[in-house]
Amino acid sequence: MAIQERVRFGEARLFIGGRWVEGGTPIPVRDKYTGEVIGTVPEARREDVEAAVAAAQEGAKAMAALPAWRRAEILRRAAELIREQKEDFARLIAAEAGKALKWARAEVERAIWTFTIASEEARRISGEVIPLDAVPAGEGYFGFYIRRPVGVVAAITPFNFPLNLVAHKVAPALAAGNAVVLKPASATPLTSVKLCQVLEAAGIPPGGINLIFGPGGTVGE
Repeated sequence: MAIQERVRFGEARLFIGGRWVEGGTPIPVRDKYTGEVIGTVPEARREDVEAAVAAAQEGAKAMAALPAWRRAEILRRAAELIREQKEDFARLIAAEAGKALKWARAEVERAIWTFTIASEEARRISGEVIPLDAVPAGEGYFGFYIRRPVGVVAAITPFNFPLNLVAHKVAPALAAGNAVVLKPASATPLTSVKLCQVLEAAGIPPGGINLIFGPGGTVGE
């Protein structure tokens, strides 16, 4: 039986406003098989959380200004980059989440599809024209609506699917032109670091995705 190669991630940083920045006290992330520390992430201080929210508010303006085809291209490119790094993602998930490598690979494949579908949906977000003549008073009239981004989306994600459940929150929010503040579970934050690196490489505007770490009872509030 082959033994999985050890994963070493190193010291991660917060990602705020398009920059990797230092935070507070390091949180150790352990390999769930061996108990070894494979990396650390900095706990976000109050000022870090406030900076992430402020950056997301500015990022939301940039995201909303992007045409649909550009948002679609960013998400499509992100899906491509995840596929190119599929084995690295899978081994990281297996280590920090304690999954069998077989299921970690399956999760990465699902996340690729999540970003691919979000890319396609970015081109299909539109409004509708509705005739109002279902009642006599509406004869000769019509109504319409258009869909607009909500602005900033807070994504607090669990430990059990550290890539795909993050993708379920992040990819549709970006497709619709929103900015995201992402706080992954403290047990499995490194996959989110890698995903933000992918989104940065895919061309996400500064502030479009922001990454912070820490306990849900404090940072999550």
